[in-house]
Amino acid sequence: MSRWGLAFLVMAGFFPIPLDAQTREEKVRRDRAKVEAEGFWIYNDLQRGITTAKQSGKPLLVVLRCIPCEECVKLDDELINQNPKVRPLLEQFVCVRLISTNGLDLSLFLFDYDQSFAAFLLNVDCTVYGRFGTRSHRTYWSDDVSVDGLVQALQGALEMHAEHPRHKASLVAKRGSTPEVPTPEQFPSLRGKYEATFRLEAKGIAGCIHCHQIGEAQREYYWHRQEPIPEKVLFPYPHPKTIGLILDPRERATVTRVEPSSPAAKAGFRSGDVIVRLEGQPLLSLADVQWVLHNTPGSEAMLRAEVVRDSERHEINLNLPAGWRRKEDISWRTTTWALRRMALGGLVLEGLTPEQKNRLGLQGESMALHVEHVGEYGAHALAGSLGFRKGDVIVSFDGRSDLLRETDVLAHALTARRIGDKVPVTVLRNGQRLQFSLPMQP
Repeated sequence: MSRWGLAFLVMAGFFPIPLDAQTREEKVRRDRAKVEAEGFWIYNDLQRGITTAKQSGKPLLVVLRCIPCEECVKLDDELINQNPKVRPLLEQFVCVRLISTNGLDLSLFLFDYDQSFAAFLLNVDCTVYGRFGTRSHRTYWSDDVSVDGLVQALQGALEMHAEHPRHKASLVAKRGSTPEVPTPEQFPSLRGKYEATFRLEAKGIAGCIHCHQIGEAQREYYWHRQEPIPEKVLFPYPHPKTIGLILDPRERATVTRVEPSSPAAKAGFRSGDVIVRLEGQPLLSLADVQWVLHNTPGSEAMLRAEVVRDSERHEINLNLPAGWRRKEDISWRTTTWALRRMALGGLVLEGLTPEQKNRLGLQGESMALHVEHVGEYGAHALAGSLGFRKGDVIVSFDGRSDLLRETDVLAHALTARRIGDKVPVTVLRNGQRLQFSLPMQP
């Protein structure tokens, strides 16, 4: 069993149910019945959670997650009940589980919307103690989260809660800036399609707004206004490894490795450093590090880090060079599917290895993106209708041959071009170079 699978199940309060011959709606309904019968988690009712927290004096643990999780149901709930670390900590929180984002307060619940869950550790006044949960790959999780990491985050939040007035000033920046719209259903691309309240009894799961839909709607908000998508929106919540920091998923923010020549290495981070504060914010998890990176203004910046090294505290200045966000790879993200519609007409691209490029007579640093998939339906079928084929190799996009990743192509198109622009594309097919004109789509 992976550490991640266990953590996910614990946080969600989810217990396995038979899946054979169930529709998705049946899974949601049975999950709800199971959770409500167990009685530990407050199900999809944040206001009730806040009221209960006020009465009890406990902090809040609010988990957003999608139903169903096909991986979680493979685990045995007995393993959860026997875990000696997690349940006693959960009992010190008022635990709320949200399964939809309809009506969600986006001024509070700001997180990476490409996650399949997010955990918020809160005071009843909605001060954010911290966030937990992240990923940097479509299916691989163990480098990012663990049960031990969850334990560390829960313990840290309880420590802050016990001395809330003393910590409150340092937690102000854990609340973000004003969002584009107050709640998800008010985004233009979602308006009229969803209600502010998710009522399973009335409409079933069809009326549920999923986390990734918020991310997609946020990008479309700018694109449809004929504005470049801001880098902060296009490259959200950069993973620390983007700047050369490899953190231990079992700890709050402990450095296990520093990549040579990276911004982290140049700043002086070392293996074993415990990052206790970043830009003055106390850290409970890797997700808290991402929060600070996400909210760093400008294309280049300097961050202040406080680390404990060999029992001594040190101050480190971390310089983020121009373009640091674009080092992130966004191709794993669910929301990238919509970006491929906008910028690539439904193509999915993959970089070639040096050996593959040599066989095609292409130099090592030149652009060579293999067309892995050509969309067949709706707006994703545009590139196919224009003549692009699976197996083509794109060697130039909009006159540029230095876009070495699919991420680079998407970033260029969605910041430098607008809806309706026609971008010249050169592909290599059977030894011949072919020219296409690819329109940017809504």
